[in-house]
Amino acid sequence: MFDGLKDKLDSFRSDVEESAEAAESEADPDDDAAAATEASSDDGADPETTADADGTPSDPDDADTDSPGRLQRAKAFATGKVVLEEEDLEDPLWNLEMALLESDVEMGVAEAILAEIRSNLVGETKSQMASTGDLVEDALRDALLEVISVGQFDFDERIAQAEKPVTIVFTGVNGVGKTTTIAKLARYLEARGYSAVLANGDTYRAGANEQIREHAEALDTRLIAHEQGGDPAAVVYDGVEYAEANDVDVVLGDTAGRLHTSSDLMAQLEKIDRVVGPDLTLFVDEAVAGQDAVERAQQFDEAAEIDGAVLTKADADSQGGAAISVAYVTGKPVLFLGTGQGYDDIERFDPESLVDDLLGA
Repeated sequence: MFDGLKDKLDSFRSDVEESAEAAESEADPDDDAAAATEASSDDGADPETTADADGTPSDPDDADTDSPGRLQRAKAFATGKVVLEEEDLEDPLWNLEMALLESDVEMGVAEAILAEIRSNLVGETKSQMASTGDLVEDALRDALLEVISVGQFDFDERIAQAEKPVTIVFTGVNGVGKTTTIAKLARYLEARGYSAVLANGDTYRAGANEQIREHAEALDTRLIAHEQGGDPAAVVYDGVEYAEANDVDVVLGDTAGRLHTSSDLMAQLEKIDRVVGPDLTLFVDEAVAGQDAVERAQQFDEAAEIDGAVLTKADADSQGGAAISVAYVTGKPVLFLGTGQGYDDIERFDPESLVDDLLGA
């Protein structure tokens, strides 16, 4: 999963190591030691040889040779350390930015990652015996977690603490695995001791009842459905009524696939919200959709506020752009990843585990 992105992050780590090693090998230890001695002897310095009254170097050659960055690096070298400079990162960061964009990471998210890495690495000192790769890995870890963890909450804890029945409504465009995701969540909840009822609020699409009924029968789960063309809000409401009367813990409500620009279908979501007041509204899309999934998540959140997202087909996605970008762009977390066709092929989205996987930890 996300193998292409893993390779690109590893390439960045290698690029910084090579750049830093090249800078170190070009340095003259004798010159560095002399510069460090000069830089550390401020109290005994001769003002006529070090600076004019306005603070500028009196010798033009000194201005070029003893730049603040060089003096910092020289002082560190003299104490057995090496400083990572902006120029060490310039080319690797450019390559990383291109790699992230090629991996369908949203531009603003890529910029946030680069800014965090630059902040964590520029001016960082390390022992000459230490690994630059370790510094880079730590900076990558912090930067990725910063963007991936936005809005994250514990789904299992939310369900455990909520008043029952908990109502969860699923939305998104057609064909992204929304109904199958609902069936997977029913199995997931059952495995954790919760009962569930399915409510088919997709009264718009021909064959929707048959599709979700197959899942309900396979899972031995109760299904609430009306005839095609019925009121979606009424179906989900009936699901809640059934759950209350039969001590069912969770209502999982399907809705018609829609675009955010479909005013009548968006009005259906608004009516479900008014009539039922769901505890959670989850947006479902394909991880392989990349930037399109990120844009749709943002558009759905603006049109009908979502609480989180589920990304299907994550096992087929080598890029990882949607998984990295959705939370940062919407401010709402990715909660689950679909990883196959079976009912058990769904995983809690864990930012720390994902970052460990991306960095090969």
